[in-house]
Amino acid sequence: MPQKTLSDGSRAGAAAVEHGAGAASPKRWWILAVIAIAQLMVVLDATIVNIALPSAQHDLGFSDGNRQWVVTAYALAFASLLLLGGRIADLFGRKPAFLAGVVGFAAASALGGAANGFVMLVVARALQGAFGALLAPAALSLLNTTFTDARERARAFSVYGAIAGAGGAVGLLLGGVLTDALDWRWTLYVNVAIAVVAFAGGWLLLGNHRDAEHARLDVPGTVLVAAGLFSLVYGFSNAETHDWGSPLTWGFLIAGGVLLAAFAWWQTRAAHPLLPLRILLDRDRAASFLAVLITGAGMFGVFLFLTYYLQLNLGFSPTKTGVAFLPMVGALMVTAQVGTTVLVPRLGPKTVIPLGFAVAMAGMAWLTGIGVGSHYASAVLPQLIVTGVGLGLVMPPAMQLATGGVAAEDAGVASATVNAMQQVGGSIGTALLNTLAASAATDYLSGRDATSKLVQAQATIESYTTAFWWSAGFFAAGAVLAFLLYRRGVPRQDAGAAPVVHM
Repeated sequence: MPQKTLSDGSRAGAAAVEHGAGAASPKRWWILAVIAIAQLMVVLDATIVNIALPSAQHDLGFSDGNRQWVVTAYALAFASLLLLGGRIADLFGRKPAFLAGVVGFAAASALGGAANGFVMLVVARALQGAFGALLAPAALSLLNTTFTDARERARAFSVYGAIAGAGGAVGLLLGGVLTDALDWRWTLYVNVAIAVVAFAGGWLLLGNHRDAEHARLDVPGTVLVAAGLFSLVYGFSNAETHDWGSPLTWGFLIAGGVLLAAFAWWQTRAAHPLLPLRILLDRDRAASFLAVLITGAGMFGVFLFLTYYLQLNLGFSPTKTGVAFLPMVGALMVTAQVGTTVLVPRLGPKTVIPLGFAVAMAGMAWLTGIGVGSHYASAVLPQLIVTGVGLGLVMPPAMQLATGGVAAEDAGVASATVNAMQQVGGSIGTALLNTLAASAATDYLSGRDATSKLVQAQATIESYTTAFWWSAGFFAAGAVLAFLLYRRGVPRQDAGAAPVVHM
């Protein structure tokens, strides 16, 4: 397998020679700032609306059953269109894909903020997801092709990975502040302000080149993978509101598996495959995709259920809940920098990423000690910091390894695959943990006085701790798989030459 990594690097190097773009862009750190702002906008919207949902529901008058579609519409569009968005960036240029994604995302956000009913809000969220699927892979591939020096790329990915890992918590904070201080609509309107900055920076700083300009769009592959990812995410989302025995749940899950298998088969025969299998066949890259998937699944044990605990059991306001996550964000950002720039280059991913998973597992297991009368400072804060340290050692290095060393013409679709893994992982985690938590609460109430407030409170604690234990289990599995799959030694993805830069 090492030969494959070197051939990818050589192909990227050949592209650099061909286009005469081997030197680093002098604007690269400003470009990083623009990319980070755009990525933050996309990641925020996975959680920023969650805190505002009760206010939006009261204002627009939709039911509890319909409430989940405000979140699910975004996830479905985003996940199912990611690979198409990544390939569009490769075929038509990363700058136009980036700018179109920013403008479309802002317009969809403004539409959602002005929503006068449930349908309008859900349509706006789906459009946000669609344009996010164009913007996110373009941003990540721009990052990968902008930074040619290995050490500088490591620093850039530490910033990007920290945003990807901590953006959900920042979204909770910002959502709480905007909902408390202004109105739920501002959790959507805020994207317009962010988009103005990202668009202006992108327009002024980014150059454009189509590394896959002679290729064609794989229409059958696009249809198969979009339908497969849609079915997979929809099946898991349906399990949240119904159950695993529902035909809509297992039917869509089976359909998703069959469609994705058909997509994989087609990619071996297509003249211009949407996802060239050479991207997946590198051992370190495949391990990194899996690490991102598992991290996405396990992180919801922190954000989702701890948000419930802080607000419903400890009485925190939305703003205070967001602030409570900041120590974890800080820990994650520090270890993201250390992990990508110091530890992985010296020790290799086979040591660092399993260690990060193990630390995150310890933090989640420790968090299961919460109780009805627990205090944030002793029962939540230290555990959050430990979990943040672990996630910072996993997410940024995995993202860097997943996209490093690919040929320039494949940068967009490789970046889209990373985002797809994170989104699908989050959908799986949300569905599984919600189901397991609900079952734990039901089991606890069985044979007890369900009308007692103390019993009800303890039942919710049982549901939270069950979710935390399962999140710890996800991270434990991640540690084992990462240790088994990653190669020994330091990464060799830069052995050939740095990816091409067209700025």
